Amino acid sequence: MRRPADSLKPNFIVGTEILAAALAPYNPSMPAPDLRPTARAIFADALAQSTVARAFSRFIYHEADALRIGDQIFHLQDYARIFAVSIGKAGESMAQAFAARAEVPLQGVVVTPEPGNLTGFQYFRGGHPTPTAESVRAAETILGRLPSLEPNTLVVFLLSGGASSMVEQPLDPALSLADLITTYRVLVHSGAPIAEINAIRKHLSAVKGGRMALAAAPRRQVSLLVSDVPDQTPDALASGPTMPDSTTVEACYTVAEKYSMTAQFPASVASLFRDRRLQETPKSSAPAFQNSHWLPVLSNAVALQHAADAAARSGFAVVTDNSCDDWDYNRAADYLLSRLRELRQSHPRVCLLSGGEVTVRVTNGGVGGRNQQFALTCAQKIAGAAITVLSAGTDGIDGNSPAAGAVVDGSTLSRASAQGLDVAQSLAAFNAYPLFASLGDAIHTGPTGNNLRDLRILLAE
Repeated sequence: MRRPADSLKPNFIVGTEILAAALAPYNPSMPAPDLRPTARAIFADALAQSTVARAFSRFIYHEADALRIGDQIFHLQDYARIFAVSIGKAGESMAQAFAARAEVPLQGVVVTPEPGNLTGFQYFRGGHPTPTAESVRAAETILGRLPSLEPNTLVVFLLSGGASSMVEQPLDPALSLADLITTYRVLVHSGAPIAEINAIRKHLSAVKGGRMALAAAPRRQVSLLVSDVPDQTPDALASGPTMPDSTTVEACYTVAEKYSMTAQFPASVASLFRDRRLQETPKSSAPAFQNSHWLPVLSNAVALQHAADAAARSGFAVVTDNSCDDWDYNRAADYLLSRLRELRQSHPRVCLLSGGEVTVRVTNGGVGGRNQQFALTCAQKIAGAAITVLSAGTDGIDGNSPAAGAVVDGSTLSRASAQGLDVAQSLAAFNAYPLFASLGDAIHTGPTGNNLRDLRILLAE
């Protein structure tokens, strides 16, 4: 059984050599070790151990004439077919893993950044971070096919982060694709947490906020979730297309006002807010949800635990603190570095882990993302110190850059200066990636076929 990811209790691995290393007296006269490779190795191990295929092998079984999904048993003779809808950054890996575990013929739709070739499935290349014409075509196809399925069809939804923009159709036909794109950009650059962003998306969409489940009703439905949202708001994942919505139109108006969004929205969307004409989403009492089940199979907590295990094997005292989830990146950097220094007083080798996402309010357009902005901010704050910080996204993509994130330590500023690179300017322009690429400290994984939010790994010894 996994330990809770938000536990603040240090995790030690028992072993004579490791304990000796962890408890050795601190000698400040010794040169600071280069822990950047160690941080990279911890991140890589967390990715390798948190794959969709591994998770599905624990939750899905074909047993005789039945398919077991979590604690639900579906007798195959009761169903005319299984129709799967797999959407998001992990769309292809989830579809492949489900097909392998189900071991029965499947039909369905897959919407991902890079379509595959699974037999029986229609593929769409959805847009991200803003919707595209292909995103709209995908939504039209899904909403068209679900109501036409036999009543005794088992509908399996495979949902992962990124689906909000990959599958989209406006609820108000007066909204154009250009309006949607502009609205998404305002939302993404607002600095608002993902749950608040998705609350607005839900109330503008014909597929989000439970409306895809309405299209599939009254057929039996099960949703498998690879989550990139806070555990306490599962209906924020992919903007909750198959779940009852816990957000309200009033919450949307509050969020728009809080982040001064309305004036930035296109006229068609702004009028919906000014005139308070948003339509409410379906809630838990809706009949569509009476025959539905939802199963989280992967989350940030899983990746954090694997990172903690890898750090412990390397001899670190490990502490996990997710307090700064959805904080501004600069505030989060101050908090985590202060926490690390505090822990360092008691533990000669310490690893502080933090999951979730930080927020960045982008005011001009460089090349980078929230992880690289956070890491570069930390580099300024740890100059000359024996501290290493890695921040990266488990999807392998940070913002508009080709990197997952970056790693920094006490030498980053001096190495940047030696190459004539201006850290302060890069931060001000939200242009961290070119600097990290020049230093060799950008983390390139490529798209991982997964999406479990971000990991921050802070090491000191």
